[in-house]
Amino acid sequence: MCVSDMVNYISNEPIKKSRQTDKEVKIVNEILTQEKSIYIQIKEMIENDILRDILLEEERVPSTNELAKLYAINPATAAKGVNLLVDEEILYKKRGIGMFVTKGAKKRIMEKRKEHFYDDYVKSLLAEAGSLGITKKELIAMIEESKDGGMENE
Repeated sequence: MCVSDMVNYISNEPIKKSRQTDKEVKIVNEILTQEKSIYIQIKEMIENDILRDILLEEERVPSTNELAKLYAINPATAAKGVNLLVDEEILYKKRGIGMFVTKGAKKRIMEKRKEHFYDDYVKSLLAEAGSLGITKKELIAMIEESKDGGMENE
């Protein structure tokens, strides 16, 4: 179960806590107590929902109060995560209505994440492979032999 699925994106209303089991609430709290700041995690959850087409272009996103209630956090913390997305032009505000996903947001998120992919994943992979004595050729063979790994075959 994914925490971001706990928001009803048809109505953009959080699922009421009374409908959540203790286990679901615990999952939410565990996710929000990991290494990253909570506002960064809120930002990334919204980005992930855009990438997974849970939130579509021009669709309303949950308000900061809805996010705060759902994740049992301060509304200012939720607002900080949402405002980062506004600064990156992923979300925009319709006065009196709420925050919405901008046109082209999914493409911008993908481009940004691709730019950071090398630094975030490839460098550490190569460093670990080097410390284990895995050659470039062996590493490429491992990748090619892996069962799809979520990537499309070319």
